[in-house]
Amino acid sequence: MMPGADRPEIQELPRISERLSYVYLEHCSISRSDSGLTAYCREGEINIPLASISSVMLGPGTSITHRAVELLGDAGTSICWVGEGGIKCYAFGSPLTHSSALAEKQARCASNTRTRLAVARKMYQMRFPGEDVSRLTMQQLRGREGSRIRRSYRKESGRTGVPWNGRSYRPDRYEESDAVNAALSVANSCLYGIAYSAICTVGCVPSLGFVHCGHEKSFVYDVADLYKTETSIPVAFDVAASGTADIWRATRRLMRETIRSRNILERMVRDIQILLSDSHDLTDASDILVLWDKEEYVQSGTQYSEGPI
Repeated sequence: MMPGADRPEIQELPRISERLSYVYLEHCSISRSDSGLTAYCREGEINIPLASISSVMLGPGTSITHRAVELLGDAGTSICWVGEGGIKCYAFGSPLTHSSALAEKQARCASNTRTRLAVARKMYQMRFPGEDVSRLTMQQLRGREGSRIRRSYRKESGRTGVPWNGRSYRPDRYEESDAVNAALSVANSCLYGIAYSAICTVGCVPSLGFVHCGHEKSFVYDVADLYKTETSIPVAFDVAASGTADIWRATRRLMRETIRSRNILERMVRDIQILLSDSHDLTDASDILVLWDKEEYVQSGTQYSEGPI
């Protein structure tokens, strides 16, 4: 018998909306301890209540056992391998649903020009409520979005007194960025990890985007963009204004608090479902497997041959 608690049923796991955002770990070894994880580092042991976490971010110098990864999968918790400070997130998430309904709806919407534009308009309407975008083309939507993002940068610069000279960074040398651009890189990476976790949790496909396309995380960027003006952008300017030397840690901590206080995880799940369907049910614990037959579905596990096999 393997040590540890039995694998929980999907109905027994906390909803994504009830979980904390993420835990960042670096320079430690991680193993399974009963139904939770234990991280061993120079400071001692850290016990992690896994079912309460949506994503575990593994930084440089971390090692993790096979049993620990198995437990992460059972709990529906995403694992994100990230660079130093939480930059460059590479993630995989186990869905907290057995249903493919949203993934199928996402594929149908993304593969049709009319429905794809309709979802994109919904996204911009969420970001900028009160504006009529029902007749705008994708190019016009991008133009409006770009001007409002630039306005948001200027607003936060004026609020905090941090100079803003535009978004500028090198993917291979984030440490050479100025304080606000470095903080933005870390904050956006945290937001992408949370968006990835929420998308995988509801069973959607991270690569099927509506505004972004052609990338393995296109839908992640679409979803994360809905919340940048209230999370990563103000957080980055606040961290830069504080003058802290450890930008990476300060940004992660403030992002975690902002995500919690603004209920970002719960809103992500709700907004994804609003974008792709009219359903507001946050979970679908059904475990129904059917077969496709022309234009209908038939029950699986049934012998359809008329004679013996």
